[in-house]
Amino acid sequence: MIVPAWADVDEAPPADLVDAVRAAHDAGARVASLCTGAFVLAAAGLLDGRRATTHWAHTRVLAIRYPRVEVDPDVLYVDNGSVLTSAGKAAAMDLCLHLIRLDHGSSVANAVARRLVVPPHRDGGQAQFVTTPVPAPGNHPLAGLFPWVMERLDRPLTVEDLARRARMSSRNLGRHFRAVTGTTPLQWLLTQRIRRAQELLESTDDGVDAIAAATGMGTATTLRRHFNRTVGVPPDTYRRTFRARTGPGPAGDTTHGPPEPR
Repeated sequence: MIVPAWADVDEAPPADLVDAVRAAHDAGARVASLCTGAFVLAAAGLLDGRRATTHWAHTRVLAIRYPRVEVDPDVLYVDNGSVLTSAGKAAAMDLCLHLIRLDHGSSVANAVARRLVVPPHRDGGQAQFVTTPVPAPGNHPLAGLFPWVMERLDRPLTVEDLARRARMSSRNLGRHFRAVTGTTPLQWLLTQRIRRAQELLESTDDGVDAIAAATGMGTATTLRRHFNRTVGVPPDTYRRTFRARTGPGPAGDTTHGPPEPR
């Protein structure tokens, strides 16, 4: 069940809506709120004793009105397994991609992200589990470079390699990368390696050494260092978390992402 934003946080949600949300959760439904929809979940008691978030402009009101809720104003969304909450509208998209990824895998979520032309990078805060998508194909100088790189993530590519393939100087490459992806060539490349590692951790039983080789990280030590710094957890923990999400029983609290822009 998805609960969209509640229009007027100064008014209590109607009793029939609150009762319907509570009944759905009691019946075993996974309930996710988008933006101020968290006020509906809180009114239904689904957030009592749980971490939750909402749009940053309303987190203080949510915390005061529902003191049993542990409100976190600085995250994109919070996943408590059967109950999930997101911050503002952009974070709501992040949460929906997260749900798609849990139910259908990272490749489907990445395809949806590309279809929606989701910005490939959002600065700040904690790392996201939602992977950075490859920019959608388009009429730009790097359109042919991205698929070429994605087919060679197991190789030790450099900025010079990318520049030669794109037939431009390293300086021009950096400028075009910033315009198209919002980040540098090396950071984008690292993000794609981490994304590929996430897919392999979810879909295979390959060891960390094999995944390090397949993603161009070289060694398990290097993969663990970059993976932990980027995603926020070690590869083994990530694998257990996402493998568990497809099995029986609710998963634990997982928080994702940087703060909403203020």
